[in-house]
Amino acid sequence: MRLFVSVDLPDDLAEPVADLQAEFADASGLNFVDPEQAHVTLKFLGEVDEDRLPALTDELEKAVDDSGVDPFTVRYGGLGVFPSLEYISVVWLGVDSGGEGLTRLHESIEDRTTAMGFDPEDHEFTPHVTLARMEHAGGKELVQDVVRASEDADGEEFAVGKTRVEEVRLTESTLTNDGPVYSTVESIPLE
Repeated sequence: MRLFVSVDLPDDLAEPVADLQAEFADASGLNFVDPEQAHVTLKFLGEVDEDRLPALTDELEKAVDDSGVDPFTVRYGGLGVFPSLEYISVVWLGVDSGGEGLTRLHESIEDRTTAMGFDPEDHEFTPHVTLARMEHAGGKELVQDVVRASEDADGEEFAVGKTRVEEVRLTESTLTNDGPVYSTVESIPLE
């Protein structure tokens, strides 16, 4: 099973995410994420044997508990790219507020999963929602222009909305010809 741990955006934010993606509609080379599957990845686990699920779920419950994070509000807004504006591989929606809770959850999950033998992250955690991946640089200038405009804006134009985070999810990603399909394996509530 191809698994990751996430905080999912609610259905009512799918349309604002799609509206934000529309800012990049004319940029060639972008492969857009389904706005109805928008989420913040806390930890990508990769291929996991099904017989490891009980232990993994147990460790994730402990990680959420260790984090000391109670239900909290996240506000999504602003744009960015990885790794840089000169070389774009991912276009993302940022987190205006609530990033501390997401970071604490990530760090706790990272500690528990690496202790189980999962690969550690090779980059610093930045809470974000992936909007698109850049397959080729044809639309790079348009992406750069829109991201720079978001940095100069007062924030409202590139705001998506806010939501209450009450759980993290262990999610399976099944790759299909039409893109990945996500299904929840386990929901772990924040106490």
